[in-house]
Amino acid sequence: MSNARALIFWGGWEGHEPEACASVVSDMLGAEGMDVTSAHWSGALPAEDLESFALIVPMVTQVPSKKDDIDRLCAAVRNGVGLGGFHGGMGDAFRDAPAYQFMVGGQWVAHPGNIIDYTVEITRPDHPIISGIDDFDYHSEQYFLHVDPGNEVLATTTFSGEHAPETAGTVMPVVWTRTYGKGRVFYSALGHQAQELSHPQAREILRRGLLWAAATPDER
Repeated sequence: MSNARALIFWGGWEGHEPEACASVVSDMLGAEGMDVTSAHWSGALPAEDLESFALIVPMVTQVPSKKDDIDRLCAAVRNGVGLGGFHGGMGDAFRDAPAYQFMVGGQWVAHPGNIIDYTVEITRPDHPIISGIDDFDYHSEQYFLHVDPGNEVLATTTFSGEHAPETAGTVMPVVWTRTYGKGRVFYSALGHQAQELSHPQAREILRRGLLWAAATPDER
């Protein structure tokens, strides 16, 4: 990944600590040899040459969209730029932009019980993002999402129904990949706040997933 460029654009709901999370991910990608630009979302999308990046990482829970910005972002990914991210920063970013949600492959809708204990269940142990990682326990928001059935699901979680009876037995994707045009898309529902990015399995899945999304055709 040496000399590859990554753009992190952050902002939105402060409960997800977007600036602190952006700093953690910037350091993570920098350690992999990537040249990272980290910028507030309101300026990054209209100002940056999006197609000059190998990877774009949104961290912008609940921000309003501008059609021109969303069109530029979708075009960049369709033309081969990787898109990767986690939790609400990517999965609850532009609620008013179906085109963005279609590209991501899902949208957050609830987290019954708020911060709870649950299990992440690995479904694709052969995938390079997951290889060597077993099922693990996690303490955070258990995301209930509306998801694209065409996603390649790498890990799931099963809802007990304790906090929302109607969810009992629901198997929900936690980590997935997909393609959008020529671009690779990676998403993990894990990582509510910056301290969660130190969780060993969640951090390693995120690191591998972002690098997977950023890979050029020659590296795939």
